[in-house]
Amino acid sequence: MKFMPHPALRCPLDSQPFEQHGACLRCAAGHSFDIARQGYVNLLGAADKRSRDPGDNKTMISARRAFLEAGHYQAIADDLAQLVVPLCKADVRANAPFIVDAGCGEGYYLQQLASALRHERTTPASILGFDISKWAIQAATKRLPATWLVASNRHIPLADHSVDVLLSLFGFPEYAEFLRVLRPGGTLVLVHAGPRHLLELREIIYPDVRLTDSNQAAAAVRAGFRQLSQLAHRHTISLPDQASIDQLLSMTPHLFRASAQGKERVRTLNELALGVDVVFELLQSPIRL
Repeated sequence: MKFMPHPALRCPLDSQPFEQHGACLRCAAGHSFDIARQGYVNLLGAADKRSRDPGDNKTMISARRAFLEAGHYQAIADDLAQLVVPLCKADVRANAPFIVDAGCGEGYYLQQLASALRHERTTPASILGFDISKWAIQAATKRLPATWLVASNRHIPLADHSVDVLLSLFGFPEYAEFLRVLRPGGTLVLVHAGPRHLLELREIIYPDVRLTDSNQAAAAVRAGFRQLSQLAHRHTISLPDQASIDQLLSMTPHLFRASAQGKERVRTLNELALGVDVVFELLQSPIRL
């Protein structure tokens, strides 16, 4: 996949714009970053690496891709498109809207969204996805032409107020950075688990399960966002075999939180029916006069 540069890209060391020189990006100060043969650039700063191989590993990414390709979360992707497409159609500026997925994983939701936008718009959106996992981004480059980066929410290598729509799906929001990169009046689409999300799986893994609401939207409002709307999404899925159950476990934080005994109980299952409980939050960055 050929790398797709974007004018909003900024050097993670000094926040200067880039110019592409052959197979690398270089800022005016001479900081240079190689373009990988798969079509992405690693702009992850050393301070944002908590291990030698940060983020989801290759096995986890493979499991997530297989699970999502089976269509278990297609309804989530459909609801995401129904929320984002109108935001882009409402944009009457000359430039195509700039959509960024912060923590894009292996690119499933961006691919689904790009497909929906192609059916609804004559002017294509400009799409960028980044994730802290290089394995996720390598997989994402195979999904669709877009600007792909290895980067962190803590230091997003984009210009101030350059993003129209910012997606944060099941990730770790950094609201100060989100406010910095969103344009005035831009939209943050925050997607997080509801209290009953995968409850049946959690009841097998843990001896005690508590139903608690997320505080992510409240934290975003405290940081300066204005809440526009909230949508609760619920559907049920049926996992027909142990392989699909293991894929689900491998792509969730429960893989690390569960005890060995809890994970062993899951691995004895041959099928599992469970509920998906997801909340979509639409928030707006402050409109500055």
